[in-house]
Amino acid sequence: MRFSIFSTLLVSLAALSTAAELGIEKTHEVECTRKTVKGDTVQMHYRGTLQSDGSEFDSSYKRNSPLKFKVGSGMVIKGWDEGLLDMCIGEKRTLTIPLSMAMGLVVLGPSLVARL
Repeated sequence: MRFSIFSTLLVSLAALSTAAELGIEKTHEVECTRKTVKGDTVQMHYRGTLQSDGSEFDSSYKRNSPLKFKVGSGMVIKGWDEGLLDMCIGEKRTLTIPLSMAMGLVVLGPSLVARL
């Protein structure tokens, strides 16, 4: 049986990073008996920033519209598909997402990134 989460899961910050691995920091932990698994429908607000200077490149808050999608289905960037698994409703996380897990970005050099 699949479980759908219709409450808002908040990702407080998603920073693009030159690190090799996905970083997950729980900024607000919540106890629960059921955590997200691949295929769950989640709804969340997010704010995307660059790790280098903190500049914001995207925000669901500015649109006043949370994003709704199925976790682990390839509908969003790989960093979110993996970083939002095993999460409780109401939990908040900061994800530091390496460029290799961000959609449409290719590293061309130490400080040069191209969008595909």
